[in-house]
Amino acid sequence: MSYKAVLFDLDGTLLDTLEDLANAGNRVLAEFSLPTHPVDAYRYFVGAGLSILMERILPENQRQPETVAATMTAFERIYAKTWHDRTAPYTGVPEMLNQLVDAGLQVAILSNKPHDFTLLCVKKMLPQWPFQPIFGQREGIAKKPDPAGALEAAEYLGCTPQEVLYVGDTSIDMHTARSAGMDSVGVLWGFRDAKELQEAGAAHLIRHPQELLPIALAASC
Repeated sequence: MSYKAVLFDLDGTLLDTLEDLANAGNRVLAEFSLPTHPVDAYRYFVGAGLSILMERILPENQRQPETVAATMTAFERIYAKTWHDRTAPYTGVPEMLNQLVDAGLQVAILSNKPHDFTLLCVKKMLPQWPFQPIFGQREGIAKKPDPAGALEAAEYLGCTPQEVLYVGDTSIDMHTARSAGMDSVGVLWGFRDAKELQEAGAAHLIRHPQELLPIALAASC
C-alpha cells in the first residue's frame, strides 16, 4: 500500500512561528506585571494548545482558571496583530511542498493552534498549496495527541490511516500519529530534538525538508 496523503503539523514543522509566539506571550505577561521568558524557552511551552501555553508561561501561583482565561484573551488580542512579524516558512519547505504536490500526494494540516489562527497563517504564509483539510484546535474536537482530528482528516481525504503519513516536530505529533494508526516523520528543524521524537516513537527522522519526498513515495507498512 502506498501513501496517498501527507498530514502536517503547522508550528515548528511548516512555519517558524517561535519568535512571534514568544513575543506575544511575553507581552501578555508584561501586561499582567509577571516575569517573562527567553524566546528559546517557548520551544517547550508551545504545542499543546493555547490554554496549556498560558498555564506553562504563568508562575505556578498564578494558574487559576480565571487568570488563564484572561491571559488567553490577551494573547489572542496581541497575537492577532503581531503573528506575522517574524513568522515564515522554514527554508526548503516551499520546495518540499512543490515536490509532494507534483508527485500527486494530497497535503493537509492538523494543528493545536486555535482554528482561526491556523486558517489565517496558512492563507497568508502558504497560499500556493492545496491544503485540504486545514484543521486547528476546534470546539468539540479533542486536541492532539488525541487522534480524533487526524482520523477526521484521513476521512476527509478519502484515505485509510495507513495511507496517510503524519509529519510533525514534537512528541505530541508522534503520539497523535501512533494513536491514529499513521506512520510518523519527526522533523529536526522544528521546536524539539531527536531524543524527544525517538522516545515518542517516530518512524522516521529528517533534518531537511528535501528528505521527506522519498519517504512519502515509499510503500506504507
